[in-house]
Amino acid sequence: MTNTVYLYDTTLRDGTQREGLSLSLADKLKIAQKLDEFGMHYIEGGWPGSNPKDAEFFDAVQGMTFKNAKIAAFGSTRKKDSRPEDDPNLQALVAANTPVVTMVGKSWDLHVRDVLEVDPEENLAMISESIIYMKSLGKEVVYDAEHFFDGYKANPEYALLTVKVASEAGADCVVLCDTNGGTLPWELTDIVRTVAGQISAPLGIHTHDDGGCGVANSLAAIAAGAVQVQGTINGYGERVGNANLCTIIPDLQIKMGKDCVPSENLPRLMELSHYVAELANLPHDEHMPFVGKSAFAHKGGIHVAAMRKNEASYQHIDPKLVGNEKRTVVSELSGRGNILDKAKEYGVDVNNAQVREVLTQIKELENMGFSFESAEASIAVMMRRMQPDYQPLFELLDFTVLVKNRTENGHAGADIADATVKVRVGGQILHTAAEGNGPVNALDQALRKALLDAYPTLANVRLADYKVRILNGDQGTAAGVRVLIDSEDGHRRWSTVGASTNIIHASWQAIVDSLEFAIMNGDG
Repeated sequence: MTNTVYLYDTTLRDGTQREGLSLSLADKLKIAQKLDEFGMHYIEGGWPGSNPKDAEFFDAVQGMTFKNAKIAAFGSTRKKDSRPEDDPNLQALVAANTPVVTMVGKSWDLHVRDVLEVDPEENLAMISESIIYMKSLGKEVVYDAEHFFDGYKANPEYALLTVKVASEAGADCVVLCDTNGGTLPWELTDIVRTVAGQISAPLGIHTHDDGGCGVANSLAAIAAGAVQVQGTINGYGERVGNANLCTIIPDLQIKMGKDCVPSENLPRLMELSHYVAELANLPHDEHMPFVGKSAFAHKGGIHVAAMRKNEASYQHIDPKLVGNEKRTVVSELSGRGNILDKAKEYGVDVNNAQVREVLTQIKELENMGFSFESAEASIAVMMRRMQPDYQPLFELLDFTVLVKNRTENGHAGADIADATVKVRVGGQILHTAAEGNGPVNALDQALRKALLDAYPTLANVRLADYKVRILNGDQGTAAGVRVLIDSEDGHRRWSTVGASTNIIHASWQAIVDSLEFAIMNGDG
């Protein structure tokens, strides 16, 4: 038995059926190239008979070179009462000019009766004749047995007959599909073993995640004898999604010892996951197994303490195997180890007394509404401020922010914010003012103006993101808020936090931490 599991990616077809996801032709071509570079064996480009974009994709890939992957065009078996030579859908597959064609056919007698509205024998002929026709043209044929597991549970004799016919017609791979995503792993295992004992064609598996078992079912099928697995990057797909290849691949290769992609390519998995999310214009799920930012993030103090002694104590694999990294998260649940890890990361020496002080301060502040999990730069600044040789880079004396509506020629104009800031820098007191499109922007501009001569590195710093979280909404306009600010300087990005019942004050706290972090880590 081969140890290779062939990866069949259907992100460009099945993945695009996710609600809110749309890929341009250029996006699809870029993703196809990336999938090939990663080592995917098959890339399903779309259904050429269903829309012009997919037809254009197959025209465009003719001019591309793929080192690892075969491009597959997807379609259905011939329609009832027609010949393959005359069937528009099959002719569109032929025109796609791909080495592989994937055809879907019905395995569930409910679909044969109520959807296709043909008799069972005609459905078998549709499957057989379509495969024989494509094989006569020299195509590699993947046959997708749609709704196979539901069909098997309803009428096992007929469901088995449909895949036997496909195998005997010459299908190069018969893929058992859990199209509605409701099969459980132990059911699926028994069914795959039964099918494997009755047909000669290699088996594949295609699962959806409606019951939360998409990945588990895919792995169970491989363990039961399937040699091809279909899925999508990040689990994109219709309804709740398809089986997630970003989870399946490392499970197969690292946990089950299967050969999927070259070992040197596996560390590019996280990069691939982010790349596809970016082109799909979807936020990357930080809690995905293996490739999520939080996949190897450690927050509990006991966990981090153990990890400092042996990383295997709370990690199931080395994160580097999939291109990820271990992270220590600091919060009110933190212990000494969390702080020591962060101090090492930011190059700060802290003693036991300072660690205890940082922990105490964090827990007190989080009780007030701060959250440091996504604001690690604020932690770094806090630790620097506790150093015995620390000298404040600047000191706030006072600030004022005014918001006004400027009337011009009797007509109401735009809202304008004015901010004035008085700070002490060294022995000098500076009093500056600035306008902004809002109070926070004006305050930020005024503070930068005061500090720029002393700290020219701030010229490169810009506000990248600004988020406000209401902490206790039942208090109405008296509610406290948490402000999270992301800043960047062209080389790195960092986050800081503030919290108060006054949104301006909370913003000020985050701005001060951000600029102080930039100065501490800048070049000038």
